[in-house]
Amino acid sequence: MTFWKILWQKKINISINQHKNSEYDYQNDIIIQDFNYKNDKVPIFLSKNKRIDLYELEQLCDTVGWVRRPLKKVKTAIEHSFLTVSLFYKNNNQTKMIAFARATSDNTFNATIWDVVVHPEFQRKGLGKILIKEVITELRYSDINTITLFADPQVINFYKNLGFIPDPDGIKGMFWYPN
Repeated sequence: MTFWKILWQKKINISINQHKNSEYDYQNDIIIQDFNYKNDKVPIFLSKNKRIDLYELEQLCDTVGWVRRPLKKVKTAIEHSFLTVSLFYKNNNQTKMIAFARATSDNTFNATIWDVVVHPEFQRKGLGKILIKEVITELRYSDINTITLFADPQVINFYKNLGFIPDPDGIKGMFWYPN
């Protein structure tokens, strides 16, 4: 229960159209007006639109060294996700995806967060925290109480700081792979 208390006590105020599945609208989805990026002030936007430029998402994943996945499968994964959240910046009429996460769910009790990625130039600036808190807020809005994720060792502390608790039995999950 500590996790939820922490989340709601430290809630970040973001001015977006929450819980509205509409076309992406920069005017309404701004979360940070003057984000400092390369000595310039740029606005950061949030989108929950599943119509994502798969090539742009692939480029984002490349920046953190993820193994490439077939775009057709990525498209299917996004289409079947309960929720997607993307962050963008806009500078000189250029829009660039800088963060992404998605969640799958049984639409009732459980959800799992997947594919959390933040461009290295934007890491350690609070955007990952905003991204995860938005995912959790949306899942909680849908009355989903159990939220899980799988974390690589180098990001476990990031998730701990957001209130996620490692499995007390040390079980990291089980996987089945075809032979």
